[in-house]
Amino acid sequence: TVAGRQMVKSPNLLLFLRHQKPTGGSKGSSVDHLGFSVPDLRVAVDKIKANGYRMVTKEEAAAPWVVVDDLGTQPGRDIRIAFAMGPDDLKVEIVEAKAQAAPVALHHVHFAGPDNKAMQEWYLKVFGGKPGPTGGTFQSVALPGVALNFNQAPAAVAATQGRVVDHVGFEIDRLPEFLKKVEAMGIKPVNVRDVPDLGASIAFITDPWGTYIELTEGLDKIQ
Repeated sequence: TVAGRQMVKSPNLLLFLRHQKPTGGSKGSSVDHLGFSVPDLRVAVDKIKANGYRMVTKEEAAAPWVVVDDLGTQPGRDIRIAFAMGPDDLKVEIVEAKAQAAPVALHHVHFAGPDNKAMQEWYLKVFGGKPGPTGGTFQSVALPGVALNFNQAPAAVAATQGRVVDHVGFEIDRLPEFLKKVEAMGIKPVNVRDVPDLGASIAFITDPWGTYIELTEGLDKIQ
């Protein structure tokens, strides 16, 4: 707890928790799920199940994934994944990263929209990064400490505000300069202010698909 705010900290991530009944889960919104990496997927999945949470790998891991005992694999690839549903229908993907020293770390944020290529291009334009390889089942952008993945949704998606993932956030160096840059792109920042008890400055923007995005400078100092 920092300045009265409950949060979970892991490498590359601060997950803020607020007591409020959500209007919906993550599925169906522009942020379909959050992805975390673990060194041993079998151990992580067994722990999730032992705590009473539901594994949904069979429902969520489409072909060419092959699912056995809640773990998804692909022929010829050394990768294993799983999906779980947390409280309030928060969808979570768990990816195995055998060389990882931390017990859990942020891996990716998986968006969904009716034009996933346009989503990738918007995030590249606004935040930079490197585009992921072509030819997969989704588009992607690599940023320091996280991948942004973009699924092609079969229909329009809901905005995030009020849902279980209310918004996503990015820590920005030289935030005032960044806000001038996005304003020049025609993106209007709102709720721009300093938050002294967190030692941070913040602002919000919204992407064209309704993802509410917090921009911060100073949260990386929270221990």
